[in-house]
Amino acid sequence: MAEFIARRRVEFANTDMAGIVHFSNFYRWMEEAEHEYFRSLGLTIMQKRPDGSYIGWPRVSASCHFEAPAFHEDELEIRLRVERIGYKSLTFYAEFFRGDKRLAHGRMKTACCICGIEGTLESIRIPDEYRTVIVETPAS
Repeated sequence: MAEFIARRRVEFANTDMAGIVHFSNFYRWMEEAEHEYFRSLGLTIMQKRPDGSYIGWPRVSASCHFEAPAFHEDELEIRLRVERIGYKSLTFYAEFFRGDKRLAHGRMKTACCICGIEGTLESIRIPDEYRTVIVETPAS
């Protein structure tokens, strides 16, 4: 899968006093698209292990660049792709569209970690069950 597409309708609660989508929603929608992408591959971003710990994907960095506003009731398309598969991390690239108009684009870097039951994090090599189905699609 070269590009995963998620869709969202802008709800009133996503907007600010000017009726424009608040910038923070783009970060949430990137993460929601990532979760949908994982599920589409039969994976999860929080895989419980027998000892009670989890394999998880905490953020290392996130950025978003805004080009045009989105408004209440807009139908948005979030185009997500894995830009880079590292040894212990994934870098996602997302673009937000309303029809043919690109509204924003951003990146998230996530690290594959063991999330301990006492709150510790330890980065690990991406397990083969993820590595074999996640497809890297670098920028053209």
